[in-house]
Amino acid sequence: MNSTLPVIAGVDGSVNSLRALDWAAGAARLAGATLHVVHVWPVTPMPRALGDARPQPVPDPADPVLQEVQERFAGRGDVPETRYLSTHGASTSTLIRLSAQAGLLVLGSRGRGGFTSLLLGSAGRAAAMRAACPVVVVPDERRAEPGAGAQQRVVLGLHPEETSEEAVEFAFAEAERRAAVLRVVTAYPNPYPLLVDPDDLPPGHRTSGELEAHAGARQEERLRPFAERHYPKVTVDPVLAQGDVAGRLVAASRAADLVVVGRHRRRLRDGGLMGSVANAVLLHGHCPTAVIPVR
Repeated sequence: MNSTLPVIAGVDGSVNSLRALDWAAGAARLAGATLHVVHVWPVTPMPRALGDARPQPVPDPADPVLQEVQERFAGRGDVPETRYLSTHGASTSTLIRLSAQAGLLVLGSRGRGGFTSLLLGSAGRAAAMRAACPVVVVPDERRAEPGAGAQQRVVLGLHPEETSEEAVEFAFAEAERRAAVLRVVTAYPNPYPLLVDPDDLPPGHRTSGELEAHAGARQEERLRPFAERHYPKVTVDPVLAQGDVAGRLVAASRAADLVVVGRHRRRLRDGGLMGSVANAVLLHGHCPTAVIPVR
């Protein structure tokens, strides 16, 4: 995360958005960045152009959501420099446009507008797919299982051939800021198709051990420049897992403080850029999830 750019927290007054706000304040403090708290009014008779909006040191007195945020921060010594923006329009498109001038965008997994049974609101999913900066989606409090008193843990889902340098860099930087262990999860395929006896496979077919060794070598190759040259103080815990990496990351999120996944490099059929792994972790993860775009 670029500490010269602000951390944006999108709020709507819901409990989950305020929880995401607290996470964003902590991230901004650790990065030495300014926190911009943004409330987007969904409708207005005379919409104000986003280009004319400027974050202000104090909230608009006519905006009760931002006033609530200021009251929440009052008297706290752990709050970074904070500015406020009250604007009008479609919340999703507004936040995506603002992300072009942000180092990080933080949202709750759902807000006032969605059904309470939905685990990920439309704004969070759309921002994770399209925002110009990294997006962190903070889950509902009932799904989080933080390890109180334990050393923090950042989990990175690493596909050696697909995961971007930006995603690896973000995970290492967050682990360093938080004095956290960085667990790196890399999956490799099952070499034995269902209902096929391994003895019936043709000569030269890779064994499970060979696939694991190859995945381990590629994982170590991708991590070495960051671990040795840029973040030597970060403790790396490499994990190799056979099969479904999405399921492994969701399971790892139970004991993690942050899961980091890369956004898909290639545009998918539905026009999005978020692959199945990122989508699965956002939907089912138990801790905040960071989705990192390729710049």
